[in-house]
Amino acid sequence: MSAPTGIGTLTVRALDPLKDAELLHSWVTHPKASYWMMQDAKLQDVEREYMRISAHEYHHAYLGLHEGRPAFLMESYDPRYVELEGLYDPEPGDVGMHFLVAPTDRPIHGFTKAVITAVMDELFADPRTRRVVVEPDVSNKAVHALNEAVGFVPEREIDKPEKRALLSFCTRDQYLAARGVAI
Repeated sequence: MSAPTGIGTLTVRALDPLKDAELLHSWVTHPKASYWMMQDAKLQDVEREYMRISAHEYHHAYLGLHEGRPAFLMESYDPRYVELEGLYDPEPGDVGMHFLVAPTDRPIHGFTKAVITAVMDELFADPRTRRVVVEPDVSNKAVHALNEAVGFVPEREIDKPEKRALLSFCTRDQYLAARGVAI
């Protein structure tokens, strides 16, 4: 993926669990990443978690770059086997998604929306993807607004082992409509 945006070019590459672990550790333990639930993680915990994801058949992690520099984390997963197994009835073409924007001292207006848009573009670039599924914490109002801005529609609250989550879906048509693209 290479997506030019109003804030520059965003790209993604496969995450290297060992090479990228120190950077990821600084992101996931930052106070702004509280919803990532890794605040107390040690570097080895982050390495172990992303080695697990890297080896997983149904869960994938990517490092997002802004103008070639690391700027966000993207994960995709098959909700039949990861995160949402048994919590809803998945449909063919469902893809789960997580994203985390790196903390910064110099925020760029509109950057997070550009990131979620790039993530959605990447997921829908696969013609097999019919619907993106997310399960953010019910109290994460900022991400709910971002999700809505790109077409997600909340379905219901669900109880996951680690949180109360808002199960939301976005079809390809809902995403294109939110972007103002004629369907």
